[in-house]
Formats: sequence, structure tokens, C-alpha cells
Amino acid sequence: MMAMPLWLTKLLIRTRLARFSRRAQRLTDGGTQFLRYYSDRVLCSPVEELLDAAYVPDSTGPDVLDLNTAVLRSDSGISLGRFTADRRGNPPANGLPELRQAIGERYTRINGRSLDPESQILVTHGASGALAAALDAFLNPGQGIVLFDPSSPLFALGAKSRRARVRWVPTWNEDGRCRYLATSFEKAMRGARMLILSDPVNPTGGVLTDEDWDHITWIAGAYGVIVLIDESFARFRFRDPHRSMARLAGAEHRVLIVGSVTQEFGLGSLRVGWIRGPRHLVRACALTANLNAPYVPTVCQQAAARVLSESSDGFSTTLDRLQGKSNFVVERCRAMGLEVAAPGGGLFVWVPVASLGVDGRTFAKRLYQEEHVQVGPGYAFGPSGTEHVRISVAGDDGRLRVGLTRIAAFVARIRNPNTPGTDSASCKQEQHEIPTETCTHLIRPSFSRV
Repeated sequence: MMAMPLWLTKLLIRTRLARFSRRAQRLTDGGTQFLRYYSDRVLCSPVEELLDAAYVPDSTGPDVLDLNTAVLRSDSGISLGRFTADRRGNPPANGLPELRQAIGERYTRINGRSLDPESQILVTHGASGALAAALDAFLNPGQGIVLFDPSSPLFALGAKSRRARVRWVPTWNEDGRCRYLATSFEKAMRGARMLILSDPVNPTGGVLTDEDWDHITWIAGAYGVIVLIDESFARFRFRDPHRSMARLAGAEHRVLIVGSVTQEFGLGSLRVGWIRGPRHLVRACALTANLNAPYVPTVCQQAAARVLSESSDGFSTTLDRLQGKSNFVVERCRAMGLEVAAPGGGLFVWVPVASLGVDGRTFAKRLYQEEHVQVGPGYAFGPSGTEHVRISVAGDDGRLRVGLTRIAAFVARIRNPNTPGTDSASCKQEQHEIPTETCTHLIRPSFSRV
């Protein structure tokens, strides 16, 4: 772990001699047993410089006269948070203490377990920034990364951009549960470096049970695979309450949790996310984040800390309304003759269109051109998605209702090209309204682009 060739560094890690190196101790914050997970980029990083305040300055605070920051003072009042942010100076590279504290308290409420906000939480530029930091920290070119098929496009794009080999595990939605073959999963995990997944699954809305998670973490432990779990949609579970996967057995060794204020609170414009997990793994993520994109804006972090600290007593009502909208979309699609599986959570409905004789890309393109309705082409979500499209239920109920009416007219026209346009279908719009007791005064979550 000294200034030496990379091959020699890896040899020292394999023989466990690296634990005697001062640089290895410094790099891992004493957790040299985690070196086997670190990517080449982290192993070769200038750790002393990245941990030196001369390169990455600490927060100065309101009582320090900062004569170092090269930021021009302005009298413009464009930013409502300018004065507060200016008095605070640059935020700490790993996030404001009050935000990390709010995130830590959130997980304590969910899990009943305390954690150290200082060393086990890293604030990032949204969930996508957290994903990028983790991929850079632990993934090398040519290594295997396991993804459920289908899953968020950002997972595969991030892996491919780092020249990793994506291993897909086929899944299906059964009564709202995400199902997979144990043999396929175990085969994909052999020799892999990382597993990335979300619960509920984006885009199918399938949820994983405690039995599933026990199996997943047991296999990950057997093969030494890091598990990265995106909890952006975790609170949108219709059947079971939100429970963080950080409570899983073995989580203290290999499970990283990614979250953000985007989906749950509809605050995507803040671009505030986080990683929480074992401090030795979070440290590696912090090093790569400092190289790429440190310093999430102070005012954004302050807003995120406030919203995370607010009461969530009314969220159950929002969840009920979202489930009602999801059920409505499923019923309408089934009325069109599309065999849709009901999701167990999330903000999406996964719609198969192969029975219409078109693939998902063609369906989405023609629907946009002919009816001015946009849905997500399924091919972006994995190999099995080519014959699907994704419909979001996060928008307001009026647009959703009108959009489904247009989709119904479009589907009818595909089946019978002689079917008239949308006029006749629009006249029957009131027959397909979402029940008002379900969606009145709906609190609108933001639409997810991932």
C-alpha cells in the first residue's frame, strides 16, 4: 500500500500483509480487511492529499474569517439561501452535520438501531451521485456486477461506463412480489464484485420478502459480494411497512444503502442523496466522491435536513392514494386486454405489449406521435423489457385519467386499424374516473427519470 506498482499492492492485500502498512491503515480508517473490496482507483488514490484540508478544506463556520475561498461576494438576491450559505462557508465534504444527524435518526426510527453519522453516512449529489461514488470505489473494468432484470437503467449504464460485465438475473412479478430463481441468482453471484438492486423493484413494483433478503444476503456473504441497495422507493410499499435493509444480517460488513429526498418528498431539484453503511466502505466512497463531485450545496442540504426532520404522520394517507391509483391503472390496462401484474409498491406499472404485435420501443414511439402521451420504453430496463412499457402513477390524477383514455384508443386502433380516433373514447372519459375517495387532494410525488 506504499508507492509501489499496483500488482504488488494487490499481492500484499491477498497475503494480508497490507494490514501492516501505515498507508493501508490511513486509507481504510483501520479496516484493512475491507481492502479486498476497494477498486484500483481507490487503491491508487492520493489518500494523504484527499484527507488533507489543504486540498479539501473543512467547513469554516460562521465565526471564522475565511480568507481562502475563491468565491466572489455578490449583492444579488437571486438565491433565497445565499446569506445563510455564505455565513456557513463551504460545507464539509461528507455533508452538513445536521443533515447526517437527520439521516441517522431516520434510520434509527426505522430500524431501532443507532449509527455514527460522522463515519457511516456520506451526503452525495442525489442518489445518482451515491451510485457513481460506490461504483468508482469498488468496481474495476472486467469485474462482474449482478442486476435484476428488469431494473433501473442507471444501474446498467453506470456499470457499463466502467467497463464492468453485467450479469442479469431474470425476475417476474407474482402477486406483487418480485420472484427469481435461486439457481440463476447463485450462478450470477459467483465471482461477482457487486450486486445492485432496489425494493420495490423499479420498474415492476415487485417487492422482496424477508425470506428473499435472507437468501440474498446469505449468498452475498458466501461469495464476498458487496450489496448496494437503492431505497429511493422503499417507503412506497403497499403491503408491508418501510423497513431499511440496513438491518439485515451481515449488513455491517458488505451492505450499502442509497437514499435521497427525490421520490419520497418530491424534492428532486435539491439533488441531495446519501450512502450509509460500514464506515470502512463509506470511507472509500468518500474518497471517490471528493475526486469527482464534493460539496453538495449548503442550502440544499439545509432544506433536506429540515424535511427529513419533519413528522411523517400523514404519509399513510398518501400511500393509500398511490395504491388506489396503481390499482386503477392496472384495471384500465386489463380492460384493454393487456395482462398486467399488480405491483406491490413503487410508483410504476409495468405493462406488456407483445400481444399487440409491437415491441415496447415501437409502442412508446407511436403512442407519443399519435396521442401525445409519453411512457417509458421497457428496453432501457434490461433484456426482458423489450416487450414492455412503464407507466408512472406519480402525476396528477387528471392527466393520468386522460392519458389512459388515449392509450385505450391507441390500443384499440392497433388491434383494429379501422377504429376511430380518440374522440369517441374521450366522450366516455367520465366512466373511467379514479374514485374520488381515493385520490382527492392527492399529494403528488415527483416523477422519476430512473
